[in-house]
Amino acid sequence: MQFETILYEKKDQVAVITINRPDALNSINAQASSEMLEAWEDFRDDPNLRVAILTGTGEKAFSTGMDLVATASGENQFAGRPAPFGGFTKRLPIYKPIIAAINGYCLAGGLELALTCDIRIATPDSRFGLPEVRWAIMPGAGGTQRLPRAIPQAWANYMILTAEQIDAETASQIGLISHVVPREELMDRAFQIANVICERGPLAVRTAKEAILRGQDMPLDHAMAYEDVLLARLFATEDAKEGPRAFAEKRKPEYKGR
Repeated sequence: MQFETILYEKKDQVAVITINRPDALNSINAQASSEMLEAWEDFRDDPNLRVAILTGTGEKAFSTGMDLVATASGENQFAGRPAPFGGFTKRLPIYKPIIAAINGYCLAGGLELALTCDIRIATPDSRFGLPEVRWAIMPGAGGTQRLPRAIPQAWANYMILTAEQIDAETASQIGLISHVVPREELMDRAFQIANVICERGPLAVRTAKEAILRGQDMPLDHAMAYEDVLLARLFATEDAKEGPRAFAEKRKPEYKGR
């Protein structure tokens, strides 16, 4: 698959999607969203892929969000089918794990992209923020909903309503990211996490993520009941039999994804 605004690679069971607009601080225009949608759908549907890593080209930015220069000039149009911002922030549920490897500015829609990922790691110089209200707009790709679910409400309110940025140390302290990693080790650490996930039962990983995502929108008793449904479905798989067997036999499990 050939794209102009992103790079899409497959390395064994791991997909890597790289926003490739470094001259625009990896901001997202309509073409980038459309191309990312194609890549995310391919990742979702490829049975050989288990984990994705999302990152940005260059040393300055993961992504600074919507390309406001293109928007202001009326150039932010693309002839392809309509796509949610970044291809997957809305209307595209993906139950395979996604890791954000954040290398620099992670602002506005860039932070909303990162919030759509399941695990977020970042370099020490990374900066995080939702600056939209500064420009008389508001976060529109899930920021007002995902950020308060990811960090304490008071911090989410502060970031959204003041448009102020926070640094990587603060982001780690409030739980927005899980690891602060030296820049030269960022992708190695992302692949290390991805490879650990690839060793786990693939159906169990996807089902657990589905339970997390869908359960967030339910009352607790409904979410617990739904978890029971998913658990029963999982127990009926070959992998769910292989795992305990491998544990009992003190060997590495051989999961088939069925």
